[in-house]
Amino acid sequence: MDETALSLGTIDVSYLSTSAECSISRCKHSSEEWGECNSRPTLFRSATLKWKETLLSRKRPFVGRCCYVCTPQSRDNFFNASIPSLGLRNVIYINETHTRYRGWLARRFCYVLFVQERDVHKGMFAKNLTENVLNNSRVQKAIVDEASEPSAPGSFAQTDLKAINKVKKKARKILQEMVANVSPALIRLTGWVLLKLFNSFFWNIQIHRGQIEMVKAATEMNLPLIFLPVHKSHIDYLLLTFILFCHNIKAPYIAAGNNLNIPIFSTLIRKLGGFFIRRKLDQSPDGRKDFLYRALLYVHIEELLRQQQFLEIFLEGTRSRSGKTSGARAGLLSVVVDALFSNATPDVLIIPVGISYDRIIEGHYNSEQLGKPKKNESLWSIARGVFRMLRKNYGCVRVDFAQPFSLKEYVNSQSQKPVPAPLSLEQALLPAILPSRPNDTVDEGTEASLPNSRDITSEPFRRELIANLAEHILFTANKSCAVMSTHIVACLLLYRHRQGTDLSRLVEDFFSMKEEVLARDFDLGFSGNSDDVVMHAIHLLGNCVNITNTSRNNEFFITPSTTIPAVFELNFYSNGVLHVFIKEAIIACSLHAVQSRRYRNGTSGASPSLISQEHLVRKAASLCYLLSNEFTVSLPCQVIYQVCHESVERLIQYGILLVAEQDDQEDVSPSLTEQQWDKKLPEPLSWRSDEEDEDSDFGEEQRDCYLKVSQSQEHQQYITFLQRLLGPLLEAYSSAVIFVHNFSGPVSESEYLQKLHRHLISRTEKNVAVYAESATYSHVKNAVKVFKEIGVFNQTKQRRDTILELSTTFLPQRNRQKLLEFIMSFMVL
Repeated sequence: MDETALSLGTIDVSYLSTSAECSISRCKHSSEEWGECNSRPTLFRSATLKWKETLLSRKRPFVGRCCYVCTPQSRDNFFNASIPSLGLRNVIYINETHTRYRGWLARRFCYVLFVQERDVHKGMFAKNLTENVLNNSRVQKAIVDEASEPSAPGSFAQTDLKAINKVKKKARKILQEMVANVSPALIRLTGWVLLKLFNSFFWNIQIHRGQIEMVKAATEMNLPLIFLPVHKSHIDYLLLTFILFCHNIKAPYIAAGNNLNIPIFSTLIRKLGGFFIRRKLDQSPDGRKDFLYRALLYVHIEELLRQQQFLEIFLEGTRSRSGKTSGARAGLLSVVVDALFSNATPDVLIIPVGISYDRIIEGHYNSEQLGKPKKNESLWSIARGVFRMLRKNYGCVRVDFAQPFSLKEYVNSQSQKPVPAPLSLEQALLPAILPSRPNDTVDEGTEASLPNSRDITSEPFRRELIANLAEHILFTANKSCAVMSTHIVACLLLYRHRQGTDLSRLVEDFFSMKEEVLARDFDLGFSGNSDDVVMHAIHLLGNCVNITNTSRNNEFFITPSTTIPAVFELNFYSNGVLHVFIKEAIIACSLHAVQSRRYRNGTSGASPSLISQEHLVRKAASLCYLLSNEFTVSLPCQVIYQVCHESVERLIQYGILLVAEQDDQEDVSPSLTEQQWDKKLPEPLSWRSDEEDEDSDFGEEQRDCYLKVSQSQEHQQYITFLQRLLGPLLEAYSSAVIFVHNFSGPVSESEYLQKLHRHLISRTEKNVAVYAESATYSHVKNAVKVFKEIGVFNQTKQRRDTILELSTTFLPQRNRQKLLEFIMSFMVL
């Protein structure tokens, strides 16, 4: 790229966005080459990268490999050594070379020719769905059962033909909403329209050719495929179908919420493969289970799988309002698992999908994060959104298809592993929060009985299996998500340069953080010269970033906007890079907790600068449990203590933590306080596999040792950066505990959430909050959810609401104070 394309020192601010667009447009269809940054390495880079500089070689990591523990056979399928080298392609860049024709006419009508040549026809899709579902024995039984229900209290109606026909009409009406009627002609037309639209408001939509090759290989297995993408925008529905259509892969049936069942628009969605389901399965006025609807949904999914159709399911249930992956709602996934158990299909191939946007078409979710109710979708709002999109540009999009894995193999591996029941948050955290309570340990009988109860007919095992599978899929999909330029710039502005920085310094840190991401085997969703990419990201972030021209060297000074909506929006995009550094951030906050405790309580015969590695790992594990509703740091098949231990080892490898000399370690003995604290935590599971030899030195490697924190300026700054990443979460949780101090009487959960959210917003408006983004509504909901799970609140159901009241454990003020001290011990004030 021409070095004069963007003169950072002399460009006028009024032309900033235009120049950025011009410079980025030059590389819109360029090959994937990493831009060089010739400026000196920053402190941020030198903190961790020196040890791995020889290994980087500017190669993209290949993301999305399936788990070698749970699906070792699938890991070897569909993959070979040449797959990662196939590189990226821009799906929306179509010219005559993508068609069978050449010449000026082919260049003129290349979109039409490309769409016409795609392989899509009526025979690909399901046939006689409605009749097959209605004639299924399970549905027939549900119809008879509903027709046999008492018509009034104390009286019973006869199960006559008239009542059955009435219920059949009801079932057929439900299926009219549920069943999709795919139109190949409309898929072609929509493909052409989307090519035009996507080229107008996206710079590019990048996919990895190797990942698509794996998906194509999976389609040749004659098995149903389940695509499970993360959910960040309404455009997700169309994006996946469009990419598969472009590569001659059959369009999936898409499960959509009935909030999108809007006149005209719903017809279009059904013709493209979408089918509408209730957001809550039981929507009857009396709150009873709707067995008829459940039977219809189950048999509908089972019939699609029997006919080897592809499905697209959004496990999160709704779009993420925080920029992080939300918790799984595994309702439809459980139907797929049950269909496999009932032999409706010999196997199912699962494909997690990561999707990343420079900027989502919704722009942001500030109104909902500020506590305003979600607006219902309407035809007018959709039309208005389309017109708004056409006037803006939303940058780049990256879609990553993870490696397909066999659901049957996953189920079999889970049934053979004698894994103990997972700890509840109450079991994991209460011993650390309230060490004076009697020791809460997992019942040994439960652990012993689990291996014998891991049968597919066992309901506890089925629920555990589905929950672990959903978590597995979301973790893989989230790890596959590429980091975008806006994510890095927003993160740097909020947690590295919150008071502002020179543009040149921001560019240097951007380049360094890009290398940090690659060094951790996460991929990037952009390429090009760092100067241009940063300008592009600043342009997309819009009013969230302030640009002023300083007199010093005629340099631009970049600061994040301090308004609450702007900070919320920056936080949304910053969370797109959080999963890269989350484990190290947890260790950094745990370091502060351990050090502050040692200084506060004093140490007996131990150097205050030395930290027990085992103590640090346990502290980090407790923080992982506390924030478990915010993100997932490990797969269900991994032990949380082992993951934390590996993260500590990584910081030792970086040189941020130093192993103390042997002479120093021999003089150190844990203080009485630390010993008592350790005893209150549940014992970690053994990290040693059953297959290891008895003479292995594994146990020797895990012997506790003492660590010191590097005092170099670079390492201290990096630790501070990591601690700031979790600052908003910890501030939100600690503020929520303070609010619990004034809790009075039973209150409905919805009312309590509103009051707590107003309290956090008030703190931010009065400039009391350190992090304004701590007041987002998603933090409020997750904090209350954690408090319920650890036993702060008891909850009782009353009709459609939940009533909260303080539990007897946290009724004493001192116990609530201990909870506050526990959370604040991780905070750097």
